[in-house]
Amino acid sequence: MATVRFDGATRYYPGTEAPAVDALDLSVEDGEFLVLVGPSGCGKSTTLRMLAGLEQVDGGAIWIGDRDVSKLAPKDRDIAMVFQNYALYPHMTVADNIGFHLKIKGVAKEERMARVREAAALLDLEPYLDRKPAKLSGGQRQRVAMGRAIVRSPQVFCMDEPLSNLDAKLRVQTRTQIASLQRRLGVTTIYVTHDQVEAMTMGDRVAVLKDGLLQQCDTPIGLFGKPRNLFVAGFIGSPAMNLIPTTVNGESAVIGGATIPLTPAQRTALTGSNIVVGIRPEGWSIGKPEDGVAATIEVVEELGSDQYLYCSADDAEQITDALEDQPKAAPTFTVRAAGMSQWQRGEKIGLVPEPSAVHLFDADTGDRLPD
Repeated sequence: MATVRFDGATRYYPGTEAPAVDALDLSVEDGEFLVLVGPSGCGKSTTLRMLAGLEQVDGGAIWIGDRDVSKLAPKDRDIAMVFQNYALYPHMTVADNIGFHLKIKGVAKEERMARVREAAALLDLEPYLDRKPAKLSGGQRQRVAMGRAIVRSPQVFCMDEPLSNLDAKLRVQTRTQIASLQRRLGVTTIYVTHDQVEAMTMGDRVAVLKDGLLQQCDTPIGLFGKPRNLFVAGFIGSPAMNLIPTTVNGESAVIGGATIPLTPAQRTALTGSNIVVGIRPEGWSIGKPEDGVAATIEVVEELGSDQYLYCSADDAEQITDALEDQPKAAPTFTVRAAGMSQWQRGEKIGLVPEPSAVHLFDADTGDRLPD
């Protein structure tokens, strides 16, 4: 086991002007489960591949423990990688697939089989050791790929979207197994996904990337409760945070009939008069139309334990006319209500922001305003 440190790590692909990963500074603690998340093309897989030695480092350095591995061959980095497509040998049994690297390394057959059986027991694969991959389900194949990584006893696990080929139910089950297994093994793990729900439920910390730049790295609670900027606020959370642009009038921001006071520190940090108010779906109280932002329920999404109301503002002009040099669009809001509530499509309601649930961002810079 070891720490991992990206020290200004940069990667340019041939023929491109902008770096795929731009001066990344990121540290992963010994035994930590870190998830890299972001939209397609943000640089998360490139970051993982640089660590594994599959992409060169064009600037900066990457450290594993006290070794600078930036120039080392992949085989010398003591890393085990789990790929999206499993990469199993179809003509080999499960046992042979799991133990293949050990065989190449010249590990004695008795020791090799003992380590294979140990990994198979961890992954509930013991009944399948004599089967070929074609006779396994997608989840079982993914566990074989995990087993192949485990028997190597590496310093670091690298996992590149290992669940993307599984159906939704199996993904939930397998991500729980992977997170539990990693905590039992205690091996430093860097996991790449584009699914923010997957990231938030698996990682000790989550690093959010966009256009090759690290936006924020924090615990799931930290990311959800204090997003550093508008991108993180909109990306983390399902359904997404309501982001409502408006202007500051005196010492407050106004959304329809709701007034949101700003602290002196927030007014000082604001670079202009435009502001974005962020409110998560669970951050609204529902009342009468005259109580807050008057809205009409357009769609009711019933999930049993929760109910989501998708609403449109009744007095859209009152909100959009307040904006200076901003695109005018009718505001819509997502609101979480208790499951099995009696709200109906077309019903008029008033939305009141809970003061503790309001996030404020500078519309010009995108940065979060201080509390």
